Amino acid sequence: MHSIKTRLFLILLSANALLALLTYAVVSWSFDRGFLDYLNRAERERLTPLIQALEDGHREHGDWQWLAENPRQWRQLMHRFLFNRRGRTEREDKSADRRALPPLSFDPRLALLDADKRLIAGRRGRGEPNFKPISQDGQVIGYLAIVPRRELAQSVEQVFAAQQNRNFAIIAAGMVLMSGLLAIGIAAWLTRPIKHLAAGTRQLTRGHFDHRIQVTGRHELAQLAKDFNSLALSLAANQKSRRQWIADIAHELRTPLTVLRGEIEALLDRVRPLSLDSIHSLASEIRQLTRLVDDLYELSLSDLGALEYRKQPLDLSASLDDIFTAHAQALEQAGLALDFNPATEAVVSADPQRLAQLWHNLLQNSLRYTDAPGKLRVEIKATDKAVTVIWQDSAPGVDEADLERLTERLFRVDSARSRAAGGSGLGLAIAAAVVEGHGGTLQAFSAELGGLGWEIVLPR
Repeated sequence: MHSIKTRLFLILLSANALLALLTYAVVSWSFDRGFLDYLNRAERERLTPLIQALEDGHREHGDWQWLAENPRQWRQLMHRFLFNRRGRTEREDKSADRRALPPLSFDPRLALLDADKRLIAGRRGRGEPNFKPISQDGQVIGYLAIVPRRELAQSVEQVFAAQQNRNFAIIAAGMVLMSGLLAIGIAAWLTRPIKHLAAGTRQLTRGHFDHRIQVTGRHELAQLAKDFNSLALSLAANQKSRRQWIADIAHELRTPLTVLRGEIEALLDRVRPLSLDSIHSLASEIRQLTRLVDDLYELSLSDLGALEYRKQPLDLSASLDDIFTAHAQALEQAGLALDFNPATEAVVSADPQRLAQLWHNLLQNSLRYTDAPGKLRVEIKATDKAVTVIWQDSAPGVDEADLERLTERLFRVDSARSRAAGGSGLGLAIAAAVVEGHGGTLQAFSAELGGLGWEIVLPR
């Protein structure tokens, strides 16, 4: 299996090789066409002295018969004005810097035509010719017809073009070689962060959540490294939370079990007499332990997504009114005055039992921790999309720093809201799970009454 570095190298090399090949093909074709165009332009320029000689000859003889009847004269004119005795054009002899260019060959492609374009001398070449007019006193008296080159005919020209194409091929091969070297460096540079990420991932799988990757640059791989570090930080926090959770559960279970063990041992040792009061004490500790286990079970179901919600249209005003009616005596005993402001059309899709559990947990929290005499205010606000329940109690309040942690499992505020009040520390966590299961939000805030406030938003 090829590594990413090898694949990336092959991709870059293939792309650059294809680009170099296309460049070579285009440049080679462009050179061939440009070279032919250059030769054709050079040929047309070199016809000027011959045209002047033909004009002078026509002026002297009055017609073209002197060439039509004497083909040798035509060849002499071509030799005189286009070629010297060594086969080079006069223009080439006058320009030393052009001796490397191939000589031009006109004979098979050059012809003299009269004003009606009838052949006078030479031969009509294959292909569509270009016509150079021959004028005398402003009147066209004939044409020089030359067929443009369609290919390199002479060996010198072919050698010259082949040499240039060979040079292009060498340059293209050099480009491919250089691109290969660059591809190696680019592939190594691009895959280095990936290797670091892979090594970091292996560290995370081994449980080393303190491992971090150095972030350099602002590209996508740098952002990926930042996300990796965020993931490692989150995993470390989750691991710490899980360990704390296990420790807290063990502590919470140990407390009632220790009390039970102590009381039972006291009864066995006859330190305390077996009486109805001692049995009630044991039953109270068992109820506390049972409540804690039940709450843990509820939260475990919530974590697994196994909590069942049998939703139906539910009027929150009626649901809350039922809870307050059922706990009217508890509110009176706790010294809390209830201020309930229901709303009309406060219907949502919800599970009645789960919402009753939500109201019960919030109410138990207020009953346990609100000083007497105190006050509990509950207000319902309904909109087209959601129903909001504002739950507030009176002093004591909660520090701002602790508000966001109130729904954490087994979290207790050390001051007024302590374990001595009888709570398991899981009621608010269960309340948050119920609200979340209904697609809503539960937010704690400092109440206007001086105590704790809750904002529960449930979608319709």
